[in-house]
Amino acid sequence: MSKITNKTADKAKTNEMEKILNSADSPSLIKAGDLVEGVVIYVGRNEILLDLGGLATGLIRGHESYDESGEYTALKIGDTICTTVVDTENEKGLVELSIRQAGHKKAWDKLRQMKASGEIVEANVFDANKGGLMVKLDQVLGFLPVSQLSPENYPRVIGGNKTRILEKLKSLVGSKLKVQVIDVNDEQGVLIVSEKATACEERKKILEQYKKGDVVTGLVTGVVDFGAFMEFGQGLEGLIHISELGWQRIDDPRDVVKEGQRIKAQIIDISANKVSLSLKRLAKDPWEAIKDKYKVGDKVKGRVIKSHKLGAFVEIEQDIQGLVRLLKNDGAESNKTLDVGQEYDFLITNFEPIGHKLGLDLVG
Repeated sequence: MSKITNKTADKAKTNEMEKILNSADSPSLIKAGDLVEGVVIYVGRNEILLDLGGLATGLIRGHESYDESGEYTALKIGDTICTTVVDTENEKGLVELSIRQAGHKKAWDKLRQMKASGEIVEANVFDANKGGLMVKLDQVLGFLPVSQLSPENYPRVIGGNKTRILEKLKSLVGSKLKVQVIDVNDEQGVLIVSEKATACEERKKILEQYKKGDVVTGLVTGVVDFGAFMEFGQGLEGLIHISELGWQRIDDPRDVVKEGQRIKAQIIDISANKVSLSLKRLAKDPWEAIKDKYKVGDKVKGRVIKSHKLGAFVEIEQDIQGLVRLLKNDGAESNKTLDVGQEYDFLITNFEPIGHKLGLDLVG
């Protein structure tokens, strides 16, 4: 407080402020909740003093000096700042002020503007949990849910193991991500951001270079129960659904492709920034070649490739598979057994090449 030594002048100034505050016009000059500007005249460890236009001295103390907007993080004497009036006169006869409240309003007003404009900004990742990432946008804490991560950072884990998902999320701590604000509620202190929304904008521009039917080359970035993800072009990613991995019956995509494998695929759909790919469309439909070769009632040899609760799947030619039922009409189990890998004689009971359907019955 060495900068303020003239106690007489200070007292006179305080008395003058009291007269103004007690006058009929005082409510229109300064009242609680108002935003007022002042010049910093003292910066201490736990308090800051402002000159409010020569009319009064304002005091900011304790946690009220925290600036959520990040604008006033290194104040010095002579700086002009905007604050909120907490009390027109405290126990010291000074106007009680808050940078925190003014900064909070500024910070959240700015966030609302970001949401409205769709502005892309950088957020710092400082922590992670199983639901997503804790981020800081300027001085405001927010959350980035797992579902809002870009394809590049989305934690694809076989079986959805939560421990491994958390490990992948924690690997992002300390990084900066480009995000868009998608939800703001300062009353509840809720700030939600999305990396996926940002990626979608960039992805949309890049996708304009491609069309349905194009053949692309890329790397398999992940294999899950319902298919495989493939990265191609400038960071684009598409899904090859299990039904598009091959013409044959596929129970596990991992039997067809492996993570890190380089493959070619055809684009079969582009919609809502999502790309659907196919491996099997690059190969001729094997059913087309046999449509006139077989008919119901024909006897064929086939190799059992997989057991099924109703019987077994049998391959009569490469990629041409059918189901042989071993259950009786009443649902009871048959006394017939088939060994995987062995060949048997079968009778074709149903043949629909267009629908890729083949029904078989064991002979003998």
